[in-house]
Amino acid sequence: MLEAAGIALLNWILGLVVDRQQMSMGGLDTDAMSMGTWVAGGVFGLYLLLCGVVLLRVAIRDRAPGRFGRILLITCAVVHGLLGAFSVGLVGWPAFGFMMVVLGLLVLTLLAYGPEEDTAPAESAGNGQDAPSPA
Repeated sequence: MLEAAGIALLNWILGLVVDRQQMSMGGLDTDAMSMGTWVAGGVFGLYLLLCGVVLLRVAIRDRAPGRFGRILLITCAVVHGLLGAFSVGLVGWPAFGFMMVVLGLLVLTLLAYGPEEDTAPAESAGNGQDAPSPA
């Protein structure tokens, strides 16, 4: 949840910087660039908030997430892996370490709450007749 707020705040600040510099990049309007930064930050923040809600629900119910929740957590793990790879060069090793810890926790959640297996005994193979009992 904190990461979602941090990403949204970071994009809001970046949008303010772009808006106040009044510099064009490749002929783009500065208002469009700042608005795009704010919208992207809001959407990404909501995505991370939704991932946090799914994780919180899994923890409270102590059950595996549904199909949508698993897909959401898998995409969140992939995003954290990519962000971790990019953060090494842009921010440094501490940011990479943080991203890898979050990635590890996501993978741990997905593996610990994997799909439940059927525990019913296997049906007897063959023609469906019972095996003869010893006399």
